[in-house]
Amino acid sequence: MNRCIGILYLLVVLAGCGKNHDKDNMVVTGTVKGLKKGMLYLQHIPDSTLITVDSIEIKGDGNFTFNTPLESPEVFYLYLKKKDNNDINDRITFFGEPGNISINTAWNTFDTKAEINGSATHKKLEEYQQVMSRFNKQNMEIIRAAYDTIIQKDSLAMDSIRRANDKNILRGYLYAMNFALSNKNSCIAPYIAVTEVPDANIKYLDSIYNSLTPEVSSSKYGKDLKKFLAEKREESE
Repeated sequence: MNRCIGILYLLVVLAGCGKNHDKDNMVVTGTVKGLKKGMLYLQHIPDSTLITVDSIEIKGDGNFTFNTPLESPEVFYLYLKKKDNNDINDRITFFGEPGNISINTAWNTFDTKAEINGSATHKKLEEYQQVMSRFNKQNMEIIRAAYDTIIQKDSLAMDSIRRANDKNILRGYLYAMNFALSNKNSCIAPYIAVTEVPDANIKYLDSIYNSLTPEVSSSKYGKDLKKFLAEKREESE
């Protein structure tokens, strides 16, 4: 009887260990429709250099699976190596996190129509990018107007364009910082601070960092933001 209880206890412990292991792993599965042959690479930037975490050779179909240890949400890249000597449209950017993530796309629209599911942080990134794309589109329209030769000869019109450009940039900055502050329990907050608005006033970046939950502040981008703020303070001294 005691032996049976001991075995049962051991099975429970092993099951628990297995669950903890899965919790700290990211499993990326998916399909690249139409891809019969090629190389897929899972990449990230742990410090300042892009490195390959894992790779898989596609033979016969476009199905793939990557499994890698991961402690906290982080930006990853799914890179498709094609034989066209052109790196454009060959890399999917996604916010990875522990758990199961699916990425489904097609070889000829690899990065433009990728469907990414399973990552709550990536959904936040998509939400942020969707709004920011409007600011970027408006900025492009302002730049096009500034290149108009007729407008360039009109000083009042050029001043108006400059004001519109400054206002649009400011609106983008305010949105980015407000989005970060509104998502203090997501790793998207420190990520936006260190990658989107690093040149913002340090007091605003401080506000973002101080609003983070303990779990987020101890994540990769939470630590990056803390380090970045310390470096900015040293520069100002």
